[in-house]
Amino acid sequence: MPRPIKCRKVEFFPKQTLFKPAGKKGCTMEQITVKVEELEAMRLKDIEGLNQNECAIKMGVSRQTFQNIIDSARNKVAIALTEGKAINISGGNYISSECKFQCAKCGELVESKDKHCTLCKSSDILCNRKSKKCHK
Repeated sequence: MPRPIKCRKVEFFPKQTLFKPAGKKGCTMEQITVKVEELEAMRLKDIEGLNQNECAIKMGVSRQTFQNIIDSARNKVAIALTEGKAINISGGNYISSECKFQCAKCGELVESKDKHCTLCKSSDILCNRKSKKCHK
């Protein structure tokens, strides 16, 4: 029996999660799904310029697991770019320390602690951190 997949630490979530070639209709296009932790691996290595060991430590995985994650991500992106497929960023096995802000009065999720609730206009906004839950 295989070992259960360990949750990977992720710090970045893109605002846009679907990318497609220009001029093609998204509803008829084949999509390739890049997991959230795969995007994080590419961001750490290719954008932040960290070495493999530093990336693995940030994500809370071994160096070999990090290498497997980034290899999978790069393969998917290369296929999408060369074959004209859409890239959908979603899913995976990850945890986040990102704060989800929530109105203490009505429970509505809010973009920022500095904003007012869009439903009840309350300014009582709290951090509702769910960092211990693994997203799958």
